[in-house]
Amino acid sequence: MQIFNTLTRQKEEFIPQIPGEYRIYVCGPTVYNYIHIGNARPLIVFDTLRRYLEYRGNKVIYVSNITDIDDKLITKAKEEGTSMKEVAQRFEAEYLKDAEGLNCRKPTVQPRATEHIEQILSIVKDLIDSGHAYVAKNGDVYFRVKSDDGYGKLSHLKLDDLESGNRELRSQMDDDLKEDPADFAVWKAAKPGEPAWESPYGMGRPGWHIECSAMSRTHLGKTIDLHCGGQDLIFPHHENEIAQSECANGCTFARYWMHNGFINVDNQKMSKSLHNFFTVRDVANVYGYEPIRYFMLTAGYRMPLNYTVDLIESCKNSLERLYTCRENLDFALGKAEFGTDETLKEKAAAAKQKFCTAMDDDLNTPDALAAVFDLVKEINTLSASSSKEALECAAAAFDEITGVLGLLYNRKKDEVPAEVTALVEKRAAAKKAKDWATADAIRAELAGMGWAVKDTAQGPQLSKL
Repeated sequence: MQIFNTLTRQKEEFIPQIPGEYRIYVCGPTVYNYIHIGNARPLIVFDTLRRYLEYRGNKVIYVSNITDIDDKLITKAKEEGTSMKEVAQRFEAEYLKDAEGLNCRKPTVQPRATEHIEQILSIVKDLIDSGHAYVAKNGDVYFRVKSDDGYGKLSHLKLDDLESGNRELRSQMDDDLKEDPADFAVWKAAKPGEPAWESPYGMGRPGWHIECSAMSRTHLGKTIDLHCGGQDLIFPHHENEIAQSECANGCTFARYWMHNGFINVDNQKMSKSLHNFFTVRDVANVYGYEPIRYFMLTAGYRMPLNYTVDLIESCKNSLERLYTCRENLDFALGKAEFGTDETLKEKAAAAKQKFCTAMDDDLNTPDALAAVFDLVKEINTLSASSSKEALECAAAAFDEITGVLGLLYNRKKDEVPAEVTALVEKRAAAKKAKDWATADAIRAELAGMGWAVKDTAQGPQLSKL
């Protein structure tokens, strides 16, 4: 598999340190509110990558964190007059509900930052002892950026051109505390009313960047195969992760980096001030979760993706085509008699090959979807004349490749009651006798029972209304 490595700015063969085992870290959400559709993109994209690697027979250790200590959480708690912990627990539950709705598999490990204070302080101590960090006069601990010769290698920016790694605008006090404006906090001295933990530097809390360094090292080791996240995290978050991790550990932090592009809304940057800000829950309440997942796969993950109502409607329609095709396959496999054509076997194999070729090319999900619809076309054309074995082969291929994309997870095979089956047979007999009035009356009776009947070349096909 070839992936685009942000670190080297080129496609490279994705080779893990241990053959057949991939160690992946994906930056998870800061749980201070409902996730928006931009947050959903890395969630879905890298879940799809994991699914594909596992489909190809690999073991994947997939770690995605929960940031439950952060300035935004503290601010939200103050606004609500509650605790940071209560805010974090409430919105973590909402995030997990959305992740499940989007059919994202649970991470192998989903660590919380507040559960890793000891590991964070261990890294902070190592950085101070080695001269890569220093304690300011108020108890803040800052990473000494100029002590790291490689700083800027991920963002490909020169140190002189980089803004400070702090997430908020620096105050004059911050500047007085720092040796250099580019230095960033790995430990923050406690402020009145804020959550704090004991440390050798006084009561305080971790800086944002150090949390992921500690969690990835704890659960994946000092060198991981792949680090993933949104494009907005390249600088300062991921740049700072690399610096503090490599200076503390004395080795490469992550061998490959993947970053997904931004989501725009109606060709504008998503923003609350522009009133074009959509949460996943907002969209799911209208269209369901699955069209959101499908939408995220319609463009290459590195490209910007434009959300519009028309596009999400189109995604919903495309999913209906997939569901209809799969229902038609079930119907064809339920026939009493089958054809003899074996062509569908070859077509299914060709679709799987095209699918894998696309996914091996830097997770090219648009071409992978095209392979799915190639198979849909062949199934619709050939199923009436195909042998049972050929139909089973097509069904298996269809389920495999849509499953890798995480689609068609709402498929339910309705059990047909015996009285419904009897009415369908009675209607078929009436049609054969050209008793159209009885046939129409039975159709209406079936509709009243919640079933639609469709006449096809292979016989009557039932579906739940």
